[in-house]
Amino acid sequence: MTGTPSVPSSGRTVIRLNGGLDLAAASELREQLIDVLHRGTELLILDLSQVRSCDAAGLAVLIGTQRRARLLGTKVRLLAPSIPVTQVLRSTGLDRSFTIHPINQVTVSP
Repeated sequence: MTGTPSVPSSGRTVIRLNGGLDLAAASELREQLIDVLHRGTELLILDLSQVRSCDAAGLAVLIGTQRRARLLGTKVRLLAPSIPVTQVLRSTGLDRSFTIHPINQVTVSP
């Protein structure tokens, strides 16, 4: 799993994830997301369109990031989750816990 953060513009940071959102990637991704949150952003957008797989460890990273973001006053949005991610979010009911935007919504508002 690799994450590519974009330069924050107007309090917004977009991180494009690709590969597997799984146990192998969870620790490094968690640290990267914590770092982004602590540097400060009003809105963290996780582009999940290129994520090929997602397991419980990946979901834990998403949930933990959202919780930490709330404590810091940051909003988290999921952008265009791939089919595997969408299936896992729906099967666990977590699709109701996140704000999810389709890919055609380029401008994601807080």
